[in-house]
Amino acid sequence: MVGVLGAGGCAAPPGPDTTGRRAHSTERAVPADVPAQAPADDQSCHPLESYRPQGALPRPGHMPAGSTMAAIVKRGRLIAGVDQNSYLFGYRNPLTGQLDGFEIELLKRISTALFGSPNRIQFKTISSDARLSVLQPDPKTRQSSVDIVIDSMTINCDRWKSVAFSTDYLDAGQRVLVPRSSTAKSIDDLGGKRVCAASGTTSIDTLKGLKKHPVVPVAVKDWTDCLMLMQLGQVDAVSTDDTILIGLAAQDPNTKLIGPRFTDEPHGIAMHQDQTDFVRFVNGVLERMRQDGSLTALEKQWLGANASSFVPPPSPAYKPE
Repeated sequence: MVGVLGAGGCAAPPGPDTTGRRAHSTERAVPADVPAQAPADDQSCHPLESYRPQGALPRPGHMPAGSTMAAIVKRGRLIAGVDQNSYLFGYRNPLTGQLDGFEIELLKRISTALFGSPNRIQFKTISSDARLSVLQPDPKTRQSSVDIVIDSMTINCDRWKSVAFSTDYLDAGQRVLVPRSSTAKSIDDLGGKRVCAASGTTSIDTLKGLKKHPVVPVAVKDWTDCLMLMQLGQVDAVSTDDTILIGLAAQDPNTKLIGPRFTDEPHGIAMHQDQTDFVRFVNGVLERMRQDGSLTALEKQWLGANASSFVPPPSPAYKPE
């Protein structure tokens, strides 16, 4: 049995994936028992539309007076909620003890745009079910504990009710990870089986909603807990975004991804609802990264892509103004 590598068991991301286990495969099939997403109360909601950047980005350290960015720069650090258990996305490098991964690098680009340095970030590690709550103000202090959350979070209308999202920086989709010995070919073959996902995620909600081939959902705090339970034989599969599953599979070669995507999971960076100036700023950073190719380069570096399977980062969508 290969042990879970905790917050990540390798010092560097894998090279290009030539095994066909690419995260961004465009193959997608919806099992008959996967419920359609419930419509939002507000039928005008278009979840992928965010706030358009306003003009060129200001020079680092010279933010507009009175802006959210100016307050962050005056404080001297960006406070960010991140994961430390998602290998390749946000994990603690065992060789350095530092947080590393694709989403950590995105935060460093935002820090550089604010301060001129990638290292002005105070990381607060959080679990999946705390991603929204850490952005809500404390009733006593009226302050929240973080400025921003980047943690493999799906953009949807329900979450827009409590946070504001950046544009979509990465498209993922729910798939399934099983032991190599498993004969299952897709989620449809796991009816009655124990399938693990992190609490507070769209993944666990999808598992709970399966009707035709219902599974036994098992909710845990962190994704590495799912992998450990599967290694111990206490669950039969893990199901979440394929981008996260690639990291879990990299930690245990005795596992395999099966089936096509059966949901769409556009990823966004979450911020305070009332700090739309900061959302525009972050969208400006993402837009610059799209244009100079650095967003694509980061995705290739961390998620492993070859020329035949790579799907570039999605184009932005903005609210009409």
